[in-house]
Amino acid sequence: MSTTILNEPAPTTTAIAEPRATLQPVWVRVMHWINAAAMLAMILSGWQIYNAAPLFDFQFTRALTLGGWLGGGLLWHFAAMWVLVINGVLYVILGFATGRFRRKLWPITLSGITSDLSQAIRLRLSHDDLSRYNTVQKLLYVGVLIVGALSVASGLAIWKPVQFHSLTALLGGYDTARYVHFGAMSAIVAFSAIHILLAALVPKALRAMIIGR
Repeated sequence: MSTTILNEPAPTTTAIAEPRATLQPVWVRVMHWINAAAMLAMILSGWQIYNAAPLFDFQFTRALTLGGWLGGGLLWHFAAMWVLVINGVLYVILGFATGRFRRKLWPITLSGITSDLSQAIRLRLSHDDLSRYNTVQKLLYVGVLIVGALSVASGLAIWKPVQFHSLTALLGGYDTARYVHFGAMSAIVAFSAIHILLAALVPKALRAMIIGR
């Protein structure tokens, strides 16, 4: 009796690629781009307003201003202000409510700042894991949140110095509040420049802010 051996092909295992984790949730991405647009409008219209009554011996070039004249600059500034404030307040509420701030921005240690800053200066700071922020990033993000709050406070003191007289007095008066507002704006512009530079150096971070991963 003969036995026929069937050479059946070995079962193949198809690897199923696991979906990549979402690095930036939808609400973060939407609010990030709303904030970017509103902030850009605020800065450019603010420069138009500044040119009407400069604090220092220079003016911003007309090509970098928004509004065309003082009245137009004010209209753009106030319109963008409401968008920025509402979006910012919702972002902060969700940041605390979802635990994102605790996970992403804490802890911040002096040793971590020293170490990561040293690595950043020597261009050796790793960006392989986009799910966590290094200490320099944490410091910058917390700092810009504080500066943003100071910008809003000083803006209110300038906009309604009588109604917000206590706030205006706390900031040193109307004239001093203008300098505080200008300083806060300058810090935000500096942060934005660093932010854009890092996005150019680490394209996958920009991709995550667009598609989430």
